[in-house]
Amino acid sequence: MERDQSKILISQEELTKRVRELGQQITRDYAGKELVLIGVLKGAVMFFSDLAREIKLPIVMDFIAVSSYGDATHSSGVVRILKDLDEIIEGKHVLIVEDIVDTGLTLNYLVDNLKSRKPSSIKICCFLDKPSRRMVDVKVDYKGFDIPDEFVVGYGLDYAEKYRNLPYVSILKPEIYENNR
Repeated sequence: MERDQSKILISQEELTKRVRELGQQITRDYAGKELVLIGVLKGAVMFFSDLAREIKLPIVMDFIAVSSYGDATHSSGVVRILKDLDEIIEGKHVLIVEDIVDTGLTLNYLVDNLKSRKPSSIKICCFLDKPSRRMVDVKVDYKGFDIPDEFVVGYGLDYAEKYRNLPYVSILKPEIYENNR
């Protein structure tokens, strides 16, 4: 796996520190409120788990699975819900936990879908943000790191379901994925 990476972008130490800071900020912002964390599968699982442990409040955890990539490296723009929520979110404060915000198309669709369920509030927490690729305006309330327009893997992010288990974020060499562009 290491030979497929061009360089480490975010070390394990850096991401651990930033997740702790985000957890502290979310704890302060939601003090006294009922919070539902919604993890976007599969990419956000590592970030979601670590973040949940850093939030010092009673929380309800749920997951939603959406797809817009398949095995490709760019969003198709067509969003499908593969697994819906188990929880009813009406009247509750919702925090969507996402791995990466790229074009914003998937997250925009997801926010609109969840708003129709009448939560008290919806905010977004993303681990990585690629603002240079944004196609639709999406307000990210909590952000781990801004990253350049590179194809990254690790800490839950994948290419063709591989590399999720890396404990850091690295840039994948283009020759690994260039045939699928």
